[in-house]
Amino acid sequence: MALTLERILTPSTRLPGRQAPQEVESGLNISVVFTSVDPTLAALKQAGSLANRLGAHITLVVPQIVPTHLPLDSPPVLIDWNEKRFRTIATESPVQTAVQIYLCRDRWETLSSVLKPHSLIVVGGKKRWWPTAESRLANKLRKAGHEVIFAETE
Repeated sequence: MALTLERILTPSTRLPGRQAPQEVESGLNISVVFTSVDPTLAALKQAGSLANRLGAHITLVVPQIVPTHLPLDSPPVLIDWNEKRFRTIATESPVQTAVQIYLCRDRWETLSSVLKPHSLIVVGGKKRWWPTAESRLANKLRKAGHEVIFAETE
């Protein structure tokens, strides 16, 4: 069992008049897995376009690794600072976006436990001819049975 602490931020929406969070929960969810800032912004843009067409909402899933020499509830980066950072990133999305920060020891174990089976996931990464950490993560998620879109950045 993975050691994980979850912190869920209030959903963010850029467009006034969008559905309330409780109304959207029953609809389609598109998960965006945080990799790094620029690729995640590209992934949010692509997920936002898709969510607008499908009437879905977005969840930004942030597995934050805490080294084993630190207590799980004391990450090297302050939680409040990360909350502000990811709230700012979520406002880049054109649709309602919730942020879920998971303090964990192992990113893959955390993603495996928090993502619903057969989820629609967008992962951002740099376009390279060799496998990158982001493309390997996307492939691993596909092999686990998820529908994965890889949003490439230059």
